[in-house]
Amino acid sequence: MTEHDEGRTDADAAEKPGDDAPAAVRQGPAYRIIRGILRPVALAIYRPRISGTEHLPASGPVILASNHLSFIDSVVIPLASPRPVQFLAKDDYFTGTGFRGWVSRTFFTAIGAVGVKRGAGADAQAALDAGRGILEAGNAFAIYPEGTRSLDGRLYRGRTGVAWLALQTGAVVVPVGLIGTQEIQPVGAKLPRVRPVTVRFGAPIDVSRHGAATSGRARRAATDEIMAGIHALSKQELAGVYNEKPPEGTLAKLADKVVPRERL
Repeated sequence: MTEHDEGRTDADAAEKPGDDAPAAVRQGPAYRIIRGILRPVALAIYRPRISGTEHLPASGPVILASNHLSFIDSVVIPLASPRPVQFLAKDDYFTGTGFRGWVSRTFFTAIGAVGVKRGAGADAQAALDAGRGILEAGNAFAIYPEGTRSLDGRLYRGRTGVAWLALQTGAVVVPVGLIGTQEIQPVGAKLPRVRPVTVRFGAPIDVSRHGAATSGRARRAATDEIMAGIHALSKQELAGVYNEKPPEGTLAKLADKVVPRERL
């Protein structure tokens, strides 16, 4: 088996005839209020260099696939986008108690976040299904194909969940290149700083020509095309590997080379 034929995955398992479509995730009034206030204030303070907004369709499902440098990326993208954007966030932000938990839950809900459990297997598929629900409701959905933040500034290999979403829903993919967001809120920093930031939206990518969502080869090829689009905008050094802890032990390393598993 080659990496392009990565075998049956959770994404394949979701492709069963008669599966119920995931429920649409709605944006409440708090989202519109906070966006209406926060967006003009943030743009006035940070004066970000934003280009390519004409590439973002005014309506209909669209995936914003971005590089990931900082926690603040999930605030920057919705504020830079001319249309509302939703994204996934770890459910810890929504399950806290007391006043601090209320503030966290209210803020993340207001900026368009949808809480999900992070992980592999069923948790990964549940996250993809949540994104699918957003897209099938005709909304814009932001995702980081690298899976997690790049701590060294390099662009890591994309996971195929972004391709599964695009192929499954028919949504076009708009690549996004973020530059400088790691300087606004470096790892460990509690409060954002005023630093120059650039947000570049690229031309829409239609990945349907690669094949069906059930094909591992199609998902891999579509993901690689999307990552190339992100790289053209961000100009980051390419890491050439996934952003994850390397397998430990001789057998684990050998298995990962001989039969690479698909990263969702």
